[in-house]
Amino acid sequence: MLSRFTMRSIFGWTNQRCQLCQLPLASHETGWCQHCLNQLPQPPYCHRCGATTLNPTNGCGQCLTTPPPWQRLYRLGEYRPPLQQWIQNCKFSGQFWLAHQLGKQLAQHIPEPAPVLLPVPLHPRRRLWRSFNQSTALAWAIAEHTGSQVMPLGFRQIKPTQRQKQLTRRERQRNLQHAFALTEKNLPDHVAIVDDVVTTGSTAATLTKLLKSHGVQQIDIYCVCYTPMVK
Repeated sequence: MLSRFTMRSIFGWTNQRCQLCQLPLASHETGWCQHCLNQLPQPPYCHRCGATTLNPTNGCGQCLTTPPPWQRLYRLGEYRPPLQQWIQNCKFSGQFWLAHQLGKQLAQHIPEPAPVLLPVPLHPRRRLWRSFNQSTALAWAIAEHTGSQVMPLGFRQIKPTQRQKQLTRRERQRNLQHAFALTEKNLPDHVAIVDDVVTTGSTAATLTKLLKSHGVQQIDIYCVCYTPMVK
């Protein structure tokens, strides 16, 4: 796992070209050029569950009947190009520096940041294979712009799980039973869970319920991408 010092060292470099398209940066640009930033999709969505809506709302029709266990969800867009490709490159192609800019962009859409950020954990074997946790990298990047405290080891995954990608919502829920533990008990009333992608919301819901069982009152979800729920 990358330390905060390592992250700052890597992301603090002066790069005269856009990290995405490799075109020269203007004097006021850092990391990504304005053209690439303009490609970030941001359709209106429900700030409670994350679903795309016709207009921004704090509670869609679905939330009125079956609200998620958390209070707020903030995202950059849906899991489709170009965000989909950037997330895949970050996780599977070793381009971990993409997490810094994605976290920076996400932070600009969070009006009242939580004082503590808790990244979704990886099982030690998966973290060893990947060499870093992308959710932790996102959390550090968000914290640099919000002043929040990151607790990178606040959660611990204690049971190996199947990859969630091909599982249904119900299968994901079974897959995550008793998979996590909360290692940090001294938490404020308001915290945020940080993840790269929220699909069915099963992981976020599992961790939210774990936090609530330890007395946390307000729990937000910060994610780069959202995928509509699978029934």
